[in-house]
Amino acid sequence: MKERVTTLISEEALKARVQEIAKEITEFYNGEEVKTVCVLKGAVMFMVDLVKSLDLPVKFDFMDVSSYGNSTESSGNIKILKDLDDPIEGENLLIVEDIIDSGRTLHYLMDYLKSKKPKSVKLCTLFDKPERREFDVHVDWTGFDIPDEFIVGYGLDYAQRYRNLPYIGVLHFDED
Repeated sequence: MKERVTTLISEEALKARVQEIAKEITEFYNGEEVKTVCVLKGAVMFMVDLVKSLDLPVKFDFMDVSSYGNSTESSGNIKILKDLDDPIEGENLLIVEDIIDSGRTLHYLMDYLKSKKPKSVKLCTLFDKPERREFDVHVDWTGFDIPDEFIVGYGLDYAQRYRNLPYIGVLHFDED
């Protein structure tokens, strides 16, 4: 099979939307300090661009969360591979995610973080597939609602490839 990528969202559209989200978040927190929590690895590029555009005091941390199962169905077993480095009690947390589809991992992660008694927990995702939602997850800021396609670029990968694309593309598999 041959892989092919077609553009879904241009680099310019991504940059513009990240700027809009940053402005909305800045207005919401109104000068309060925020700790961003980047969900590795796909959200790294989004988080970097987002925090550079926030006009707020910002700290950041990273988590790596894995959901086991095959590519079409999660087993429901969620494991934290890398937890936060510091306590979060009393902090304003902003979870920065690349994409939400079933909501299983984010539902688990939100409950886990809320149990650590932060001041607030908000969720920002660059991409949302609401038609695939199986678990109720409230998203505070969404970049783009997207169709149920396999996307790559701007941090999102297929087998660790395509993360460096500056745009979002749909990955297609063609017969040779």
